Amino acid sequence: MPKLDPRNRKVKILATIGPASREPEMLRRLFRAGVDAFRVNMSHGDHATHAQTIAAIRELEGEFDRPIAILADLQGPKLRVGTFKDGKAVIRHSGHFTLDTNPEPGDETRVQLPHPELFGLMEKGQRLLINDGKIRLKVIKAEKDKILCSAEVGGVISDRKGVNVPDAEIPIPALTDKDRKDLAFACEQGADWIALSFVQRPEDVAEARKLMGSHTKGADGMIPALCAKIEKPSAVRRLAEIVELSDGIMVARGDLGVELDPEDVPPLQKRIVDMTRQAGKPVIVATQMLESMIESPAPTRAEVSDVANAVYDGADAVMLSAETAAGEWPEEAVAIMDRIVTKVERDGSYAKRMTFLETKADPTTADALSHACSTIAETVSISAIAVFTFSGSTARRVARERPSVPMLVLTPQKGVARRVALLWGAHAVVTRDIETFEEMIGKGKRMALRHGFGKAGNKLIVLAGVPFGTPGSTNLLHVVSLSGDELKGR
Repeated sequence: MPKLDPRNRKVKILATIGPASREPEMLRRLFRAGVDAFRVNMSHGDHATHAQTIAAIRELEGEFDRPIAILADLQGPKLRVGTFKDGKAVIRHSGHFTLDTNPEPGDETRVQLPHPELFGLMEKGQRLLINDGKIRLKVIKAEKDKILCSAEVGGVISDRKGVNVPDAEIPIPALTDKDRKDLAFACEQGADWIALSFVQRPEDVAEARKLMGSHTKGADGMIPALCAKIEKPSAVRRLAEIVELSDGIMVARGDLGVELDPEDVPPLQKRIVDMTRQAGKPVIVATQMLESMIESPAPTRAEVSDVANAVYDGADAVMLSAETAAGEWPEEAVAIMDRIVTKVERDGSYAKRMTFLETKADPTTADALSHACSTIAETVSISAIAVFTFSGSTARRVARERPSVPMLVLTPQKGVARRVALLWGAHAVVTRDIETFEEMIGKGKRMALRHGFGKAGNKLIVLAGVPFGTPGSTNLLHVVSLSGDELKGR
């Protein structure tokens, strides 16, 4: 079995799979370069192709004996215009343009908007943004079968371009028929995370979670974790409720940057990261991180700063999209992102920044002990924190504190080990459950030595719960010394 040393960083890398990266050898190269989790974009490709990709990732996982998270990203209810007589048309700046219910091909004056829920909903002065905001329309008058607009910014419009509605909450479900089929497929294939696109309200998250519970479960009989993508102003307005109902959050800056003014996105990114961290859940920063590397072997300085700032903000993971899905330099993009993250984490100010946010512990024994782990690591020379967990909740509590040392997550649940591949500072190992205190200490020492989280003479924090194997029972913290003799055990 190939030897792969632990990642020399705490922030994780999530890479999107596509035509440039779905071959097994390229997946292997990306994993070696630094990928911790792979994103399967359900907006593109068919189920047969995705099934082959997922199988290849699971083979890779077995080859390197390291859990790898698979995140299935649902397309969501994307709004689009209809078609045009010539495939495209030109909307004049400051001219009038109508969106209507007429299915006939459009021209420079009108086009079908095949979304009846928008008619009667839109109000005078509200905006409609087309083709990622390249065309900006303002509503003059909205009727039951047409919306008359003024073109604040005109330009070329073509068939089925996307429409964003930033000023209204649209009364459509977060899951389309396609999403429901894709969700069932992802659950049956054992995806570890499901990403829910275009979330507008907490009810969207609740609906998705209910539907997930009705499908075949993944590894160890577990339902996948649910990641809500924040890309709509309506979701921002109810952010606290959405964070509470989700297992993780993605800052999907692509559509956020369309529906909000560009200068609003950076402070909002920080706010979302902070709120999710305080909830003790993983947060991913995504979209256009190394965009120029789709075609160039090197990123711009601005892109490097963007990745670095996401790390400084305290994100659990940073994501590559088209850079690895369709770009010409997928392996190089991962390697450069790995170097950026590692460099930032070695900056002396990084650890200090992680303490700027007050992550107040809940009044529970588990939270108090998780907080104590971080305090002990700052006071005593500790090589790592070994966390025994059945559900993963203890690992999330420890990660919320952003301790100065890595976390070795020991679990009998393969699904839990895969989930925490997106968790800050976590290195998961699937191992048999423990039954006694002595077994816990021996296994904690042995796993730390075997996986490179300490050497003879180092101290290790061991965190667990008694009775063993009981979710939510974290009540035991022990500091032990490594001698090296533990490797003789099994």
